[in-house]
Amino acid sequence: MNKIKVGVIGATGYAGAELVRLLVNHPEVEIKAVASVSYDGQELADIYPNLKEIVPMTLTAPEDIIPECDIVFASVPHGVSEELAVKCVENNTVLIDLGADFRLHDEADYKKWYGKEYKHPELHEKAVYSIPELHRDMVGKAMVIGNPGCYPTSISLGLMPAIRAGIIDTSHIIIDSKSGVTGAGRGLTQGTHFPDTNEAFAAYKAGCHRHTPEIEQTLTELAGSEVRVTFVPHLLPVNRGIESSIYVELNEKGKKLGAAQIHELYTSAYKDEKFIRVEKPGCYANLKNVRMSNYCDISLHLDEHCSTLIISSVIDNMVKGAAGQAIQNMNIRFGLPESTGLEYVPPAF
Repeated sequence: MNKIKVGVIGATGYAGAELVRLLVNHPEVEIKAVASVSYDGQELADIYPNLKEIVPMTLTAPEDIIPECDIVFASVPHGVSEELAVKCVENNTVLIDLGADFRLHDEADYKKWYGKEYKHPELHEKAVYSIPELHRDMVGKAMVIGNPGCYPTSISLGLMPAIRAGIIDTSHIIIDSKSGVTGAGRGLTQGTHFPDTNEAFAAYKAGCHRHTPEIEQTLTELAGSEVRVTFVPHLLPVNRGIESSIYVELNEKGKKLGAAQIHELYTSAYKDEKFIRVEKPGCYANLKNVRMSNYCDISLHLDEHCSTLIISSVIDNMVKGAAGQAIQNMNIRFGLPESTGLEYVPPAF
């Protein structure tokens, strides 16, 4: 079998660089080209010295790499991927978009939260949004795949078993998430400047984060009825990782279950999922244990006094929340085992 020819657009951003790092060791792909608007003509290893003598490639213009690739990963700001998708489809090249252009089904939501309209609505009708554990059966032969946001990934995976089992009240879910600084992207802002983030911890965009409609969209599909969330993200003074603490009230069906039964419900739901690990009772999910890996660890905690289930879900925002999940989607699309090129063991320290 010939290797899949891969291109990475936006290879100098954090998610793009992480894609390159992971793809280097993927046994079924060949990195054909890397692209960047900001660094066109420069060596990728000059931007990221960790790739020196490993990826000796020159960055080119995005539109130049599409004709030579079977699949292109686009790690670019919202509003850019649509035009890239048009060119990819014309060239019979698969596009996986790590940005926001193909995450929301409703154009009104996209306009409200991102301030733009769909220029090519026909593409959105054919595009597939895929958290692999929830949507793998929809990927098929899709030419455009929307890769989920990092927060929605940790949250949706944390809630899926409880929602599908019908044991919680889904009318209002409270989500308290914390992310490492890489989630803000490579561009420096005052809020991500080292003196402002070091030894600091604060909420941001409380109740108005752009991932809110994506979270509600996925949870509503799981529940079969409208789900509303209060989503409060926080910035952690660490490089990578997301921890989402999710608070849900048990309904009458859920109140009949004990902690052991809820734990069994989760372990059963994820027993065949390579990258989902449910912690033993009494243990807490810790983002340290998923760093540099494609794993999502979930722990469950029952507050019997308030009939509340507390779910802690952790991922590496750059891997399972971005590049790793994108490769997982590529593996599905090209008929490879989902774990191919992703079986990295998280470091112990």
